[in-house]
Amino acid sequence: MRLKVATYTVILGGIILALPYIVNAGNIKGNVKVLGGKGVEHALIYIEKAEGRSFPPPTKNPVVDQIRMTFVPHVLPVLAGSTVSFPNSDSTRHNVFSPSKTKKFNLGTYPAGITKKVTFEKTGVVSLLCNVHPEMSAFVLVVQNPYFSMVDKQGKYKISDVPPGDYTLIIWHPKFKSKNSKINIQQEGSVTVDFFLDE
Repeated sequence: MRLKVATYTVILGGIILALPYIVNAGNIKGNVKVLGGKGVEHALIYIEKAEGRSFPPPTKNPVVDQIRMTFVPHVLPVLAGSTVSFPNSDSTRHNVFSPSKTKKFNLGTYPAGITKKVTFEKTGVVSLLCNVHPEMSAFVLVVQNPYFSMVDKQGKYKISDVPPGDYTLIIWHPKFKSKNSKINIQQEGSVTVDFFLDE
């Protein structure tokens, strides 16, 4: 049966995405618990790969800000090819750099009110650091497709409108080992996948 495709727009953390809406697509939802019960909201759930489709990056840049000596957000998921803006909204000078293999860069030190940008072409994890303030850290997770969700503070997540098919669902957290689950999405309904993260 041929699926009908339309287009719809969603807003995710200030990012405007024009995504294909596939009629009779399914949803993925579930609960996540972590060892000790804290920091669950930093977990990201995403489909590793959606075959046979391309996903253009958003026209509006995702943002990692620098506020009160902290990168905000701590974890930012983006589509491959996205350009991320790094404004300095603090009252002091900052530096943003990454030693990660996925994307090595160094934006240098810059004052409040300045914004610099980096394009992330390859999928993978990119750690963010500031050589002026070593206590600062954050992560950009570059993914292949828009089927992802940050876990909320209650440990819940939902990924909507996933096309029918077989996928590998991955959970990533900055402090715990990643886990995955094989799933099958039908033309209607929801699949529930729960995770428990430990060392």
